[in-house]
Amino acid sequence: MQQDTRNQRLDIKDYIRGIPDFPKPGILFYDISTLLSHADAWQVTMGRMAREVGRHQPDILAGIESRGFLVAAPLALKLGCGFVMVRKKGKLPGKTVSYTYDLEYGTDTIEIQTDAVRPGDKVVVLDDLLATGGTMRAAVDLFRSVGAEVRAAATIIELTFLNGRSKLDVPCSTLVAYDE
Repeated sequence: MQQDTRNQRLDIKDYIRGIPDFPKPGILFYDISTLLSHADAWQVTMGRMAREVGRHQPDILAGIESRGFLVAAPLALKLGCGFVMVRKKGKLPGKTVSYTYDLEYGTDTIEIQTDAVRPGDKVVVLDDLLATGGTMRAAVDLFRSVGAEVRAAATIIELTFLNGRSKLDVPCSTLVAYDE
């Protein structure tokens, strides 16, 4: 019981490192490597994510390349769901379904394997961080294009000042938020 009390008070932000000027000057990168390397903090994070995501009763958890894999794969195991990788174009073997979306300057394409989900599968899309929301929105649209029912999105971190949540038309859960 004492451990449960401590875990309820654990502040996940204490285990996320901010790295200034990465990957380019002016960007503050929120690094989850320090969270992943701390067993208790990672366990608490996965427990909290399981509560948030589990209420949507998913069949499949979809992780967005690449840090989303680190969130979705262990969470899928914990919840007894399947796990699907959402990858950049050309990174998956076999037949794929692509979705191209607009970026601030140009376009990008994400893919899933054609047999990754079946029509009607209940999907929750996960990543480590929600920033502008473009890639998360594209992943939601990609799964809908193959007939999946996207129930929600979830991330560990949200950069609220970028207003990415406004691009999503599904419930979105985040564990910690940064306002600047």
